Amino acid sequence: QFFVFCHGLLQLSQLLVSGYLKSSISTIERRYGLSSQTSGLLASFNEVGNTLLIVLVSYFGSRVHRPRLIGCGALLVSLAGFLMALPHFITGPYEYDQSVASTFSNTTDLCQPGAPRAGANLSDASCAPHASRENHEVLLVMFVAQALLGIGGVTIQPFGISYIDDFASERNSPLYLGILFSVTVIGPGVAFMLGSAMLRFYVDIDKVSTAEVPLTNKDPRWVGAWWLGFLVASSLVVLSALPYFFFPREMPKCPVVLSGFPVVLLRNLRHPVYLLVVLAQVNISAMVAGLATFMGKFLERQFSLTASLANMIIGAVNIPGAMVGIVVGGAILKRFQMSLRQCSALCVLGMLLCLLTAFPLLFLGCPTQKVAGVTYWDSSGLGHHDTECSAQCRCPEKGFNPVCGSDGVEYTSPCSAGCSSVNIHPDSSVLNYTRCSCITGPGPAGFARPGTCGSGCSHLFVPFVVLSCLAGILASTSHTPSFMLILRSIQPEDKSFAVGIQFMLLRVLAWMPGPVLYGSAIDTTCLLWERRCERRAACRYYDNTLFRQRYLGLQFFFEVGAF
Repeated sequence: QFFVFCHGLLQLSQLLVSGYLKSSISTIERRYGLSSQTSGLLASFNEVGNTLLIVLVSYFGSRVHRPRLIGCGALLVSLAGFLMALPHFITGPYEYDQSVASTFSNTTDLCQPGAPRAGANLSDASCAPHASRENHEVLLVMFVAQALLGIGGVTIQPFGISYIDDFASERNSPLYLGILFSVTVIGPGVAFMLGSAMLRFYVDIDKVSTAEVPLTNKDPRWVGAWWLGFLVASSLVVLSALPYFFFPREMPKCPVVLSGFPVVLLRNLRHPVYLLVVLAQVNISAMVAGLATFMGKFLERQFSLTASLANMIIGAVNIPGAMVGIVVGGAILKRFQMSLRQCSALCVLGMLLCLLTAFPLLFLGCPTQKVAGVTYWDSSGLGHHDTECSAQCRCPEKGFNPVCGSDGVEYTSPCSAGCSSVNIHPDSSVLNYTRCSCITGPGPAGFARPGTCGSGCSHLFVPFVVLSCLAGILASTSHTPSFMLILRSIQPEDKSFAVGIQFMLLRVLAWMPGPVLYGSAIDTTCLLWERRCERRAACRYYDNTLFRQRYLGLQFFFEVGAF
């Protein structure tokens, strides 16, 4: 029982490390200028290390000191977590464009007629050769960390499960394994909650005092302390790893030899029920992989939420919903003592209902906000960038400090709105911008407030969350019955091997390509890219409707596949 307790704790903290990246992915994209395709690849890269080793490890399982190897794997996982946070400490402070001169820069992005073009000193400053090298170093460190995370995780689940199954009584084993599986579902939920808490702090909380930072976490330039969660989670892993070095080895009852590896493999893969159920699970996993990686980003963009709030919703609503579904599916199985045919009927029914609730989601969303020169042009067909109103301002090309005009149009910077003066709060945060020549408003010229205008359809947010949570509950009812279909339809002695192959196929066909596929689809809907040193960095504005259709459309496609 102490082993089960330790293992639950270890799995929870391991999932904190791997799940936390997904909760802070939109923040890391913004901080280091990554496209969604790159961040999707990063998120799925831990599966690479994992897949390479999982089959070998499952085979050697009974010949090694399992607890000790679990402990070593856990130490690797914590090392990976600390490495993930390292880029924060080797790069300089986060830089963003601002209107008010501060201790960091004396530049401004207000309209200053007659001044030389301000582009050179705003964003180009970070274009020295060391800046692009720094960026490569950051990516390298993160990819290495993700690979290590996968390698360390290899021993944790299979060895823990087989160790418990070997030494627990036949009657208690399912209970213990049930406890562990529920922990693996709670883990990502806790990770998103941790993300929600950490992203409320400013990224450079250790380098600058909060008083010097004029941003709030609602500002589009805000970057939260993404690295802090990795330190918390990794420290937890280290603590959970210690007891494993003191558990006994205790050889299991019978050592298994690798006889007829190819025969067993072919026998399983030729089994129609096994193959079809695994393919259905591949579809569901591909859907979940994209969901888990980019759902936060989707909510932020569609409904103008802060990263912190988006994580809160996923951790407190969507993931518990999936847990409820898994439990309900298992309960129905137990209550009605279902046959294999009834199991498959339950899976089909769950997916059908899921399709019906997920379809309306494609239409619940917000139009893209009007952004001058990006999604909105005035009556002459020109963006405000090209018209006379801000021509004399000589705005920097790359400046990004969005303001919302009193005319309901968003501008990429106060300069592009033609604003020439700024009013400041006593605490040195910006109150509003006035004398904006591009904004038609009451009086001689309009005014603008800092921050984006938002997509302005918060009333659709609650129905969206309710429906997506419901779809998740319905889809996850098929989790337990589909496992039963696999376990009961293959020969008893092939069981652990078949489950090993199943997990490997899920990784190779779903968890690895899934996030990259979703990321690439999201990138195709970008309207305005940030440029860093002539390379495409993170996306500033998406076409909201296309983003929703392609992101949720992919998800729907996989749900139909599973059905």
